[in-house]
Amino acid sequence: MTIFLNSVYNVLDKLYWLIHSGLSTAWVVPIAKLRGIAIGGSTVFYGLTKFKKARTATIKIGSRNCFRSAPTSNLIGINRPCIVSALEPGSKISIGDNCGFSGTVIGCFSSITIGDHVKCGANTLITDGDWHAEDPRSSRPKAIVIEDHVWLGVNVTVMKGVKIGKNSLIGAGSIVTKDIPANVIAAGNPCVVIRSITN
Repeated sequence: MTIFLNSVYNVLDKLYWLIHSGLSTAWVVPIAKLRGIAIGGSTVFYGLTKFKKARTATIKIGSRNCFRSAPTSNLIGINRPCIVSALEPGSKISIGDNCGFSGTVIGCFSSITIGDHVKCGANTLITDGDWHAEDPRSSRPKAIVIEDHVWLGVNVTVMKGVKIGKNSLIGAGSIVTKDIPANVIAAGNPCVVIRSITN
């Protein structure tokens, strides 16, 4: 009996999230497109992703991406919705295909490029600026590039001016302040290479 009830619950849970994502996507995509945000086909939203775009900024999102903003849509736990912001005139966000974002904040003042098949774990932050340009301790924004097949673990922060090479994995809780080469596992604060990925 317990196995049967658990199976029924799992089916109902899948049905709930199917309906939830359908409604969220049907709401988010048309509003984003009306605001001049390009979103490719088969991109799915669980909960309401927040977009902010300066008048001459560009946000381009590829196909078959997934944005999880509802708190339990990722069972590791999401403490905020996805927020995608191109905050300055002329700033550019480009996201490839088949990427996943869970409570991810992307804050762009200059340029952020994310390749294909990038996984962003719960509550990750990617920002190319200091957020307080009026403060004399701030410096200019610097572009971020995250290449294909990168995996950012839960609570990773990627800071301005960073390039992360293809197929690299960044460990949970890391703060990335300098370039990370391709095909490595890196972690820490500041994030450093731990070992190469050889297979």
